[in-house]
Amino acid sequence: MHKHRGFPSRLPGTDYQFTIRRDNPKGATKIVARQRYADRSPNDKTADLNFMACLVKHFGDEPFERGNLDAGRLGWLFGREVVAAQEPFDPASYDAMLRINRSVAEKSFPEAFDQENRI
Repeated sequence: MHKHRGFPSRLPGTDYQFTIRRDNPKGATKIVARQRYADRSPNDKTADLNFMACLVKHFGDEPFERGNLDAGRLGWLFGREVVAAQEPFDPASYDAMLRINRSVAEKSFPEAFDQENRI
């Protein structure tokens, strides 16, 4: 499992996890696209924004390996702002390649692309 050095492990001051510490001997947790409803808490929305900002800062428009990124947190963005960068795509692999769908991400999280608002 590739560890993304310098990527924040969580949203500061919360328990919203961005990365995992070690790989699961049973295999990676499958990335499942989760529906974001309008009534989500402000803290959940802040975690999504900050995670997206971290992805933009670390990877930009380049494809990136899933590695130690948290499957649950990726699930909130997967299929919209974050998409598969390879075919076939294995959502249960630490080696899966992802990329930011910039056009969708900029509409959903414009603040994540503002240099001054990044973590």
